Amino acid sequence: MIPQDFLDTLLDRVDIVDVIERYVPLKKAGANYQARCPFHNEKTPSFTVSPSKQFYHCFGCGAHGSAITFLMQHTGMGFIEAVRELAGRAGMTVPDDGSRSHPEDGRREQLYQLMETAAHFYKSQLKASEAAVAYLKNRGLTGETAARYGLGYAPDDWQGLARAVADYQDKALEETGLVIAGEAGKRYDRFRHRVMFPIRNERGKVIAFGGRVLDKGEPKYLNSPETPLFHKGRELYGLYEARRAIQAAGRVIVVEGYMDVVMLAQHGVENAVATLGTAVTSDQVERLLRLADAIVFAFDGDAAGRKAAWRALENSLPQVVDGKRLGFLFLPEGEDPDSFVRAQGCAAFEQLLDKAVPLSQFLLDEMSAKTDLASPEGRVRLVKLTEPYLDQMRRAPLLARSLRRQLAGLSGMPSREANRFTPLARATSIPKRGGQPGPYRIVLQALIHRPEWAAGLPAALPLDASPEAEALARVLAAIRQRPLPPSSRQLVELFRDTPDQALLEAAEAAVLLWEAAGHDIEADFRGALATLQEEAGRQEAKTLSRKRPSEMSPEEKARFLESLKAKKLSALAATDGASGQGDLTN
Repeated sequence: MIPQDFLDTLLDRVDIVDVIERYVPLKKAGANYQARCPFHNEKTPSFTVSPSKQFYHCFGCGAHGSAITFLMQHTGMGFIEAVRELAGRAGMTVPDDGSRSHPEDGRREQLYQLMETAAHFYKSQLKASEAAVAYLKNRGLTGETAARYGLGYAPDDWQGLARAVADYQDKALEETGLVIAGEAGKRYDRFRHRVMFPIRNERGKVIAFGGRVLDKGEPKYLNSPETPLFHKGRELYGLYEARRAIQAAGRVIVVEGYMDVVMLAQHGVENAVATLGTAVTSDQVERLLRLADAIVFAFDGDAAGRKAAWRALENSLPQVVDGKRLGFLFLPEGEDPDSFVRAQGCAAFEQLLDKAVPLSQFLLDEMSAKTDLASPEGRVRLVKLTEPYLDQMRRAPLLARSLRRQLAGLSGMPSREANRFTPLARATSIPKRGGQPGPYRIVLQALIHRPEWAAGLPAALPLDASPEAEALARVLAAIRQRPLPPSSRQLVELFRDTPDQALLEAAEAAVLLWEAAGHDIEADFRGALATLQEEAGRQEAKTLSRKRPSEMSPEEKARFLESLKAKKLSALAATDGASGQGDLTN
């Protein structure tokens, strides 16, 4: 893990405007810079870069982050790679934290090279195999598509790779999963007599393979094992090739098979990826939601397909973000994406995608099917079964709230009763009015604008159980733990990959609008803070009014009398105002 202080120093030394201008032409627009967003198609520039805050935000698609995030989203680099790229530009050396060393880095490069050698070998063998070429032609695959995805063929030979590598006894062949060490020192190729699908990471480097057997052997599909380069629960087949199409469409399609991805692309649906022989994971969903506003899981319509879809839903819930859409497409019986697009074409498949069942509907439909809604017991059971899933949607509080209202309607229970099952459902005590942000959000945004203002806040700021208030408490704690206030960019970067990330990024984006509109941010901040303190005072007075004077401490008595005095003065002022107004009308 790279130390946080190193990341802070690195981002202080690089200018996000310089970083982004290497890839996107920027134009000055007031205090900020603007461009047409590189992450989605648009005619009017909505991509804004703030040199003072050192972050970017697109008001069209929501892309957002620091210089590190931009390199990850735009070039496909991983986090470590992006940090090293920026460090190299800044003349800094990424510290060795003990978890990785330079010899190990060199070893990884050796493994990458070995995988590339194997990919070239398999590709060369495809042309020489009549059986493999015939199989792909029968599936309708063109040579252009095969070349785009680097398809190959592993010959029906126990040690075919020996012809491609310098030393077949090299331990690296086992580390990459290309070779299996058997009994008595015997070694043999893992992949034999299979069409080979190279699996690439975000930078296009081959990290694993999937092999499809040409006859009726088992298993039909064989994947590389877990290796230092490959973690199947994180990677997705075709993501490297589909990245640009995903960003342009704003939607990604998740399918189950490699051939589904390849054939969809051949027929014009280029924004599809596939899982790697496992259920969809939470890590995979998180990666895809960074690239697109919508995910459609496309599964067969049989029992196995619905089971896979439910697993995908379960693993998606912790990553769902308000404003993002997840849907589930169940293909007609006997069809998969490959066969459907070949028979019906791209337009018909796109129409199916548009009719995908929303996550909210799929969840409630599946839960309702498990209960008897005709009986009170069944309706209570529906709530009890569904609430644990809604509790996981901490990054999508608005969607969870909407689902709870639907749940109340289905169960016949009053909304407040359905909400009793989780603290997340409790509304903030100070509602938003006229579509404007509430006081907790205003204070949070103001602290992102000027983190040093936290020094002027009371030690115990009155907070309720709303997501904004809980995020504000964590932000305040993060600021106060530091000897010096962090910068705006550092503050948001501290919450990368946490449940608060989406909320802070939205608040950070709102700061740009504040600045563009010329808001008096400090006045808004002070006003919101006063509102919170007044509400806290009213709540305390209400609580104290239920006590006998003998039960109050001297401090409580003083505060209670002060609140009564303030209430009386407020009432007198209102009366005087009304009287004065009457005099003017006479």
